[in-house]
Order: sequence, then C-alpha cells, then structure tokens
Amino acid sequence: MHFVDLSVDESQSLHLGNIPLKKLQPAHLQQYYAKALSTGRRDGKGGLSARTVKHHHRVLSEALSHAVKWGVLSRNVAQMTDPARPSRKEIIILSPVEIDRLIDAFEGTGYYALVFTALYSGMRRGELLGLRWCDIDLPLATNSVTQSLQRLYGGEFSVREPKSAHSRRLIPLPPSLAVLLRRHKEHEEQRKELLGITVAPTDLVFSRYDGSPLDPSTVSHTFADIVTKSGLKNVRFHDLSHAHTSLMLRTGANPKVISERLGHSSIAITMDIYSHVMPGLQEEAAIRFEEALKPRMLNELLEVN
Repeated sequence: MHFVDLSVDESQSLHLGNIPLKKLQPAHLQQYYAKALSTGRRDGKGGLSARTVKHHHRVLSEALSHAVKWGVLSRNVAQMTDPARPSRKEIIILSPVEIDRLIDAFEGTGYYALVFTALYSGMRRGELLGLRWCDIDLPLATNSVTQSLQRLYGGEFSVREPKSAHSRRLIPLPPSLAVLLRRHKEHEEQRKELLGITVAPTDLVFSRYDGSPLDPSTVSHTFADIVTKSGLKNVRFHDLSHAHTSLMLRTGANPKVISERLGHSSIAITMDIYSHVMPGLQEEAAIRFEEALKPRMLNELLEVN
C-alpha cells in the first residue's frame, strides 16, 4: 500500500505520513499547509514561509501527477488545493545620496568590497559569497555567475550551480568596480603572502581570513548593524540589488539588458517587480514620447494654422 510521507521529523510530524495515498484528500493537504505555516520550522520556532510552503505544494503536486500517470491514482488532489501565496516584500529604493552614505559607512570595514560589488553588479548575496577569482576577467571587466553559496541547517556550506540557464550569466563590470576588484585581489595576495599562501584561481573573492566562506546570515546581520549606525533604516543586503536595478532603470537602460543582468527568466518578471516601485517612470516615458514627436506635431499645427 502506498503512503504519503511528508513528516518534518519524528517529533514534529505534519500528519500526512500515515495516510494511504488513495485516501489522500484536498482537505488533508490544506491542513498540512496550514500547520506548516504555523509550526513547520525544524527548530520549533514558528512556521515556514509562504514561499517555502508553496514549494512543498509544487513538489507534492508533481509527485502526485506521476502517480496518476502510472495508474496508482485517478486524480491529483494537490491541484484542488490553494496553498498560501507568498507575500511580496516591500522593496526599498535607495536614492543616490543614500547609496553614497551607505558606501561611506562600509569604508574601512571588511565588507567594503563586498557591498561595493553588490551595488555595482546587482548580484545576490549567495552569488557574491560563491564568487571565485576564476569567475572574474579583470582585463575584460566581466564577471561570470557560475555558482551560489548557501549554508544548510546542519551548519555546513553548500555550493550550488545556478537554478536555471538564465541565472548562469556574464555581467559586464563598471570601470570603478573593475578597479576596486583589482585592488581587492592585490590586497588579498599581500595578506596571504604573509601567511605563506598564494591566491588560487578557485579561491573565493570574499572570504574569512583563512579563506573559508563567509556565513550568509552573519553577513546580513553585520550589514544591518552597520547600516543602522549610518542612519539608514530597514535596509537589507538584498536591497543592494534593488538599488542597482532602480538606478539602471532611471538611467534609461534597456529593460531586457537589466533582466539578463539580474538573471531573470523573462523581462516580464523584471518589470513586474520594479515598475510599481519606480514613481515617475511612466510620466518620464510619456514626456520622452512627446519630445520624440515634437517636430512632426509642430509641422502639423503650422499646416492647420
């Protein structure tokens, strides 16, 4: 007999493991989603995020689809459920003045090069922490996103390839960032030379003194502390990517280029995320349209008169 097994652990079951597969009902899954949202975390400190529960739903639905295909089930009950939709977090858009203040706040700290690179490349935290020197071509001023670093529940680090072909991308670097990374590499070479170590191509660009990976959570917490002391409030590390994108949009950069730079699968995703937080873009587009047609409109008005 087939059973559904979605227990979190032996002491914290989400009550699907003992249900025969053919007796699984939509109500069972709705109860599972509700409990996962309230008490589903492994550490017992509350529930899982709506995004994580949505991922559980997708995995379960795919598994049940295979069961239908193989004749084990006659229907996929997951398709009859409605998991919680992830709420969109507010995107904080930094002004150029605030960005300057933020960069100044990190000058002289061990995170200066990391924060500068995040602002000038739009790369995400995991991509930055997984960045190696062999991924950077300083003469050509380009950077290849080939992997991302994460820390698992057990504390060990995991390096993963990009989730999609779009996430694996080549990012042209602004001149100032190329110069900063060159200086950062020289500093790393000098520091490691004192320890009798040479910088290898596979070494991480941003790491601890012994070359081991930076803890993503520690990076976010330290970033928040320094930013708060600078007078800026509620700015997360991920907002550096938003700042990069918003400035590119304001300069009139092609949205498709921005989408490719961020590793989005389509331009629609980029515009859906950022268009509603960019006040004035629609008005600016209308004005540019008007200016582009001014000669023709002027001639037509003269002819009428």
